[in-house]
Amino acid sequence: MSNRLSMEHSPYLLQHADNPVDWRPWGSEVFEDAKRSDKPIFLSIGYSTCHWCHVMAHESFEDKTVAEAINAAFLPVKVDREERPDVDAVYMAACLAMNSSGGWPLTVLLTPEQKPFWAGTYLPKAQLLHLLCEAARLWREDRAGVLAAGETLTAHLRQEGQNRPGAPSRELVQRAVGQFARSFDKRWGGFGPAPKFPTPHNLIFLLRYARLTGDSHAREMALQTLDAMYRGGLFDHVGGGFSRYSTDGRWLVPHFEKMLYDNALLALACTEAFQHTRRPLYGQIARRTLDYVLRELSEPQGGFCCGQDADSEGVEGKYYMLTPDELAQALGGPDAERFCQWYGITREGNFEGRSIPNLLDQAQFDQEPAGMAVLRERVYAYRLSRTVLHRDDKVLTAWNGLALAALAQAGLVLDEPRYLDAARRTADFLAAKLTAPNGRLLARWRDGDAAHSGKLDDYAFYAYGLLELYGAVFDPAYLARAAELTGCLLELFFDGKHGGFYPYASDGEQLLTRAKEAYDGAMPSGNSVAALVLSRLARLTGEGRWREAAELQLSWLAGAARDYPAGHSFAMLAFLEELWPTMELVVTAQGVPEELQAFLWENPRPELTVLVKTRSSAGTLATVAPFTRDYPVPEQGARYYLCRNGACAQPVDSISALETLSRGMAEPK
Repeated sequence: MSNRLSMEHSPYLLQHADNPVDWRPWGSEVFEDAKRSDKPIFLSIGYSTCHWCHVMAHESFEDKTVAEAINAAFLPVKVDREERPDVDAVYMAACLAMNSSGGWPLTVLLTPEQKPFWAGTYLPKAQLLHLLCEAARLWREDRAGVLAAGETLTAHLRQEGQNRPGAPSRELVQRAVGQFARSFDKRWGGFGPAPKFPTPHNLIFLLRYARLTGDSHAREMALQTLDAMYRGGLFDHVGGGFSRYSTDGRWLVPHFEKMLYDNALLALACTEAFQHTRRPLYGQIARRTLDYVLRELSEPQGGFCCGQDADSEGVEGKYYMLTPDELAQALGGPDAERFCQWYGITREGNFEGRSIPNLLDQAQFDQEPAGMAVLRERVYAYRLSRTVLHRDDKVLTAWNGLALAALAQAGLVLDEPRYLDAARRTADFLAAKLTAPNGRLLARWRDGDAAHSGKLDDYAFYAYGLLELYGAVFDPAYLARAAELTGCLLELFFDGKHGGFYPYASDGEQLLTRAKEAYDGAMPSGNSVAALVLSRLARLTGEGRWREAAELQLSWLAGAARDYPAGHSFAMLAFLEELWPTMELVVTAQGVPEELQAFLWENPRPELTVLVKTRSSAGTLATVAPFTRDYPVPEQGARYYLCRNGACAQPVDSISALETLSRGMAEPK
């Protein structure tokens, strides 16, 4: 029989709807029942593409003995961490506090008041049964001790996220670069030992820092890491896109699940690298990554799904691994030999007797043999016919905000109108499907159902994506919507006294804690992205409220990053835009000048913000950026008003004059 998850929309919850465990979704009803029945909560948090979540499900949650032990002494609750990142954040913090490590599946025992008294991750069946037995005994025989443990841990969690404000400084940014240098793997790229995560915002920060300062080592750390990730098995050389992380130091053996947020952020990093170097390889990686997203993660109505599973037919990585015999059948002898030689596919294999395609043995890995792209397409078609991957098809606002940013930036820098079209569709989808009538955001959409109030990341990432899209196409509606979302952030999430944004709204469900998070993980923190949004809005619009909030937020982040700035790389990106000279350009014309688009393609400058006023956009801009009322739109041609750090030059009437002017205003490295 199905349990109470059968009516949910989350793919992860539905995967557990037929378990003999009497799972319930998170909600006030379950905690009221726990109080009435005098039972603790058995909380399990995971997501549908998580390999070890599948393992624990098959070993334990589908087992009647385990189910009986859980159902007898606990009220079991399942949470999809991607739908409820706020709940996950609270109890992952508890796991980290108790164990100094965390991960998924996350297993937590709670009092009926939601206070954790035990937390861990994956547990084999025997260990889980022992835990259940011992916890049930302690609940019966030493209730006071259990409750005291919950109170102590809760008090500790409520102290987290509090910090003294600091002063943003170049010294703090330089310390972050130094910390990256000390942990850099000089042989294989990346930072620290295995397992290695891509963490693309670290690379974007290092590239942006190198661009502003001329620091060649920061540049090379980022580029060597991108090269290494691409050469290894972390990149899917057949179908494009990156897996979530590498289990080994040289990026060969990935944890095979693919996530939307990783691929959006890595596309941004590759686009940044192409801007920095003009090396064609980085443009190609960005394209193959975004083409993977468009091909495999697109939802027909315009959004992007969460990701694809590591497992297929119960085997981790089966979809991706190949053998010479398979390729001989799919391609024929000579073509198969060429493909195997280029991608390191051997009879011995490099993972459990089969081969993960890679370029680790190719010294000239960026010089692909002629015809290899055609062979890849044939192997891709064979792979699809052989094995099917599960796709988590829910659409998350926050992750789609990152995809929006990646598509917009790549569309501009790589001169790819199709990416700009996809970005517009994504923005339209978020506006139509994940925005409530009152303008507030919802966090998840699936099968026509939008649910869960938007959290900090939803607002911050979506606003960031809209600002990137505005900077690529100059439709003022995107700028206006970004400002509207940021206004909601300040009203509902911001600590206007001390700085910092709370993870969920002041009028939302109040969880055990409401700690402000600053540390970057696989995704940048919502607090850091919000700081960048505030900083850019202040420069684009000239509005004082954005400037005041940006200064308070940056001060809070400086305090949070004081001890380990390398763990706050997206905050460091915001500091780069505040602490190094910036340039602001206002363009007035009848329409967006074609020569402006060419100028931005050929001369990308991360320190430059651009506002375009036309007759059709004047009304919207007057509301969002009131200072633009004083800029007349010429009857013919265009006028370019360039400012640097608040000092403005005389306007010029041509791109060539603008180029000369911008070179003269740039700060020497």
